[in-house]
Amino acid sequence: MFLSFAFITSILIVTACSTDDSTTDESDEPIATELHAAFSAFNTEATTIYLDGANVVIETTGLPNHETVYWGEGHALYRDEPDVEVTPSIMSSNNNAVTITVDATPNLSGSTVSTELNTIGIAVSGASIFNDQEGNGALDQAAASLDWTGAHIGPGVYHYHLEPKAFSNDDENLVGILLDGVFLYGRKCDATGTYPTDLDASGGHTSTTQYTEGEEEYHYHIINELYSNTGSYIAFTGPYQGY
Repeated sequence: MFLSFAFITSILIVTACSTDDSTTDESDEPIATELHAAFSAFNTEATTIYLDGANVVIETTGLPNHETVYWGEGHALYRDEPDVEVTPSIMSSNNNAVTITVDATPNLSGSTVSTELNTIGIAVSGASIFNDQEGNGALDQAAASLDWTGAHIGPGVYHYHLEPKAFSNDDENLVGILLDGVFLYGRKCDATGTYPTDLDASGGHTSTTQYTEGEEEYHYHIINELYSNTGSYIAFTGPYQGY
């Protein structure tokens, strides 16, 4: 059978275009092959952290490795805090477990998402991080129940609203990771040793950290602004930048 030159050429063109499309699929994302070095700071007794394709899964008991009145009298980590209006939940009950899944490589394309109630991240202690709201109102209504490290129980899990002084107090220490896969640090920046002056509306900026081996990376800081009359600082208000 005789095939014209034009017909053969058209087949080659279609084939070439099909090949190019399959190799430049923009939906393909690089798969992380190892956990970020910052995860080494997390409490291994409370957390199990592992890669799942392009995601990181963080499973936690939710029970922190520091003192608080919420452990209850008789526990080795119980701390007497007579001025705290303790909520009725019992720390040692098995209702603190939380699992979150985050992007191993946050999507910093420019879109932002507001925080919501309940867990917005996991702290290095293994407990949850919440935003600046309590129920359907401002945090002020629950401030009396916050322990020495800015945390309490309710609803459900022990969680931090304020700078967690148990492991980050006016320093550059890692606080935890938020639901958008971006790490949260204390009020100071490891790159400069002082308070950063270039933070965006979320308290984020791009610089080196103690876990990036000289490479710059976008991350959050607890914003250096006192919350109400508590003498402490809100852990994170949002919005998320990494979705």
